[in-house]
Amino acid sequence: LAYEAFRVTKFKLTHITPEKFYVEACDDGADDVLAIDRVSTEVTLTVKKDVPPSAVTRPIYGILGTIRLVAGTYLIVITKKKKVGEIFNHAIWKATDFDILSYKKTMLHLTDIQLQDNKVFLSMLSYVLSVDGFYFSTTYDLTHTLQRLANTSPEFQEMSLLERADPRFVWNGHLLREFAAQPEIHRFAIPVMHGFITMHSCSINGKCFDWLLISRRSCFRAGVRYYVRGIDSEGHAANFVETEQVVHYKGSKASFVQTRGSIPFFWSQRPNLKYKPKPQISKSVNHMDGFQRHFDSQIISYGKQMIVNLVNQKGSELPLEQTFAEMVNSMANGMVRYVAFDFHKECSRMRWDRLQILVDRLAEQQDEFSYFLVDSDGKIVTQQEGTFRSNCMDCLDRTNVIQSLLARRSLQAQLQRLGVLHVGQRIEEQADFEKIYKNAWADNANACAKQYAGTGALKTDYTTGKRTQWGLIMDGWNSLIRYYKNNFSDGFRQDAIDLFLGNYSVDEVDSASPLHVKKDWKFLALPIIMVVAFSMCIICLLMAGDTWTETLAYVLFWGTASFGTFAIILYNGKDFVDAPKLVQKEKMD
Repeated sequence: LAYEAFRVTKFKLTHITPEKFYVEACDDGADDVLAIDRVSTEVTLTVKKDVPPSAVTRPIYGILGTIRLVAGTYLIVITKKKKVGEIFNHAIWKATDFDILSYKKTMLHLTDIQLQDNKVFLSMLSYVLSVDGFYFSTTYDLTHTLQRLANTSPEFQEMSLLERADPRFVWNGHLLREFAAQPEIHRFAIPVMHGFITMHSCSINGKCFDWLLISRRSCFRAGVRYYVRGIDSEGHAANFVETEQVVHYKGSKASFVQTRGSIPFFWSQRPNLKYKPKPQISKSVNHMDGFQRHFDSQIISYGKQMIVNLVNQKGSELPLEQTFAEMVNSMANGMVRYVAFDFHKECSRMRWDRLQILVDRLAEQQDEFSYFLVDSDGKIVTQQEGTFRSNCMDCLDRTNVIQSLLARRSLQAQLQRLGVLHVGQRIEEQADFEKIYKNAWADNANACAKQYAGTGALKTDYTTGKRTQWGLIMDGWNSLIRYYKNNFSDGFRQDAIDLFLGNYSVDEVDSASPLHVKKDWKFLALPIIMVVAFSMCIICLLMAGDTWTETLAYVLFWGTASFGTFAIILYNGKDFVDAPKLVQKEKMD
């Protein structure tokens, strides 16, 4: 990196002065200090001798950015980090703790309602920062694949990490907008990606190599499971994740990239207290515009597209599969091909061996796409000509299983070509590496699932080995947790993500806060009536009356009351779930 000469790899924050925050570069020979005015919010460069000796000093590991809330501007900094490993001698870190620092020294200028709102917005930021999976490097560009980095210009190499980062994967892009406007302070701004990274030093046949798995979550159309589905008008798909598998052996580097993303047309699946809400395909918009935009951008970024659609080909998921297939045919783009595979039907009763049917169907296409390989002299040997774009409903559990199988097949070819595997040897037979491989893909599934659905992934027992009865029980437990979160806490989670990414901006002077939504009377009354009626039904059963007919009459009355109330609640399900308040998702769909 030509930019390395200007990087700041260590920071020290001198922050307790009434007027300013000072961020000091602690690299050898560095004299630069970033001064942030707490009154005017102006950001300037100064030198160490200008830092007041009275200022209290504490270590930080990077600036995430700034955000305006009701009480004014806040500075978000990384206060703890954990080393994940090294990519080609560049340290990669996971940010594990953050601090949100107020520019204002007092809250006396706020009313009680404003104080409460500010507290809610701060809790939203804290929630997003508490979700595991924020990664950064002060010397390496984590947002680009090896192939993209190898095909860049000298001008690109000289840019700061912030300038050259892929905006799709910079989760603090909105928070750094003021820094982005001042090139001279770019070296103090660290692009942070969200997703999953794991690195392992492995050995097969006595030959040591590094194996990495990197999943980059897109910050465009980001959100939670049931409130963000399909695409937006720009063609950005919900839960879009780029996953890259990297091998580094004796200076040679190989990479295989796959993507996942929601079915790319306009559809929704609002929570309504039912276990599985029925998906709704929008009838009022032109689907082809957004669909075309989505695949145009995918082709520019990745080349040819092989869609692998894993949804059920019956029931409520069938219309989505049929519409997807029809739209690919209507688009008639030779760069986009489509394969549908009913994962649940094909693999029912734990017949996981049948996944090989799909892998075999895709084998010829995978060989055509190839993978990226650069030798120890830096010469590009092969380029990846296209990617598999996999999806199920959530793009989590089924998708991850298929991606791990395709990635293993690519890895088999790469390790044979690099001379790590002998002719005829298979990865599956290398017990030590196979264990590392399966556990890493299971961890990847869990990370992506927690970030989108709020719980760990389902079907990870297959990814780690084979399907088990215990795995089924754990899937049932995770499904229950998902049900609760999707219905009763996802509105808050969606609001938190929208605030963090800048989809919603807080207006300091706006008195009408969207946080205060008055609930209808039935929201409180009906659950109370249901609980009372059900309790009375149980009491009547336990404390029998003088005659069995009297007891039966009471039980029937209270049972009917509780069941009837439950039916009314279920019918009006959308009124009882925790819905987002900050951004009207209907307008975005």
